[in-house]
Amino acid sequence: MLDVRCFPLLLLLLVGCKGVAIQGEKEARRQVREVAGYYRPEGRKPDLPVLTSQSSLSNFLTYALLNQPQVEAAYFDWLASVERITVERSLPDPQLTFQMDIQEVVTSLMPGVMMNFPGLGKLRAAGAVAAGESEAKYFAFKGASLVSAYAVERAYYQLYFLEERIRVNRENLSLLSSLASLASAQNEVGKATLQDVLRAQIEQAKLEAEIANLEDSRGPLMAQFKAALGLQSDQPAPPVPEQIESAPSDLASEKVLASALARNTRLKEMESDVRTAEAAIALAYKARMPDTSLGVMADVKMIPTVYRPWGTVSLPLWRDKLAAEVARAQAGKRAGEARLSGEQIALAVTVAEKAFLYRQASRNLELLRNQLLPRQRQSLEMARSGYLAGRVDFFNLTDSQQTLLRFSLDEVEARAQREQTLAELSLIAEGMPVASAPMSAPAMSQSVTGRGMGASGGGMLPGGPTPKPSPKEGM
Repeated sequence: MLDVRCFPLLLLLLVGCKGVAIQGEKEARRQVREVAGYYRPEGRKPDLPVLTSQSSLSNFLTYALLNQPQVEAAYFDWLASVERITVERSLPDPQLTFQMDIQEVVTSLMPGVMMNFPGLGKLRAAGAVAAGESEAKYFAFKGASLVSAYAVERAYYQLYFLEERIRVNRENLSLLSSLASLASAQNEVGKATLQDVLRAQIEQAKLEAEIANLEDSRGPLMAQFKAALGLQSDQPAPPVPEQIESAPSDLASEKVLASALARNTRLKEMESDVRTAEAAIALAYKARMPDTSLGVMADVKMIPTVYRPWGTVSLPLWRDKLAAEVARAQAGKRAGEARLSGEQIALAVTVAEKAFLYRQASRNLELLRNQLLPRQRQSLEMARSGYLAGRVDFFNLTDSQQTLLRFSLDEVEARAQREQTLAELSLIAEGMPVASAPMSAPAMSQSVTGRGMGASGGGMLPGGPTPKPSPKEGM
């Protein structure tokens, strides 16, 4: 017979018990150890790299990965989901019971212990569901890391090409100043009217205002760069890179799509959702298995001690309820499969659109550098000589200068679009979620894809207007 004095020893043994980890839990904890080794070693944020204007893009990306609060939140969400696997696959806690019979005096005193045992396979199935959800959280963390990298690269390129646009405008302001001096000299000797001088001054004022606007736009772009790096508003602004690193240009759209289909974190997250739904179906079928509760009580007032074993068994009688649970789980799986298929289609469209934008920007850049800009510089020199000889009026001279300005800005915009699209394609190949916000090019009011070149009579470059990215588009 079991002596009542054995109860404390039995409870002590139960307190030290550990469950058996399932395969999904083992894999999740292995991933946690691997990621924590570089992301949060010993549970602390590692030292951040020192950023300078000469820092490489990889240094900025590492800084953002380790410092961005959204990435950190996704990381700890994932860690919490890993711990939930252990909770779901574990047996319920044992319960102490206590019962007394009182008739003027205590006639019986019965302490006991009770344990609930879910139906066969239920705990393993519940653990599998939690493991699937944890896997989805893992890919959500990876996706957040890539979104952070995307935001850094976008601000990185925008800041650099803003400085390039300011440089081009300042060079053209200097050129316009020389034309204004030329018009003034011609006016003094009676070869030009005051109208030429006024026109030159008007164009100078417009260009000075444009430069002031561009310089003022540094503020919001720097705010975006700080936010991408996870810096608070009261922290010092990061240094602006003096040179940019180009993304690899050998990214064929077929290779990008194949890599993205294999590695895209959003697709991996959706695949995990489908596996979770499959585990939920198995769990729903397990609901037909009865749960049991077993316990024992001992009446310590009786001599000798009387033991009362007892147990209960649940009766899953409500067949409509059981059928509804299975049907709900099956519908969830089908919905997950449909979302996965839709995301794969969206990914293919995104890659095709980005590849087109890259090819278009490359063609525009080649046309500008090799043909339009050299010829327009030659045209401007001819117009200047013609103006001095009295064969060309000042309007045509300034028009040539304005066309050169537009072509120069078009060249900067084409470079910006090419680099940004290359960066997007690189990140898509690395697994960037499709649902991320698109990396839009800078304002293109004077770009090769808009009115800039058409207005000067040079004709619109091939390719036509740049298609606007769809809300689903991105990295």
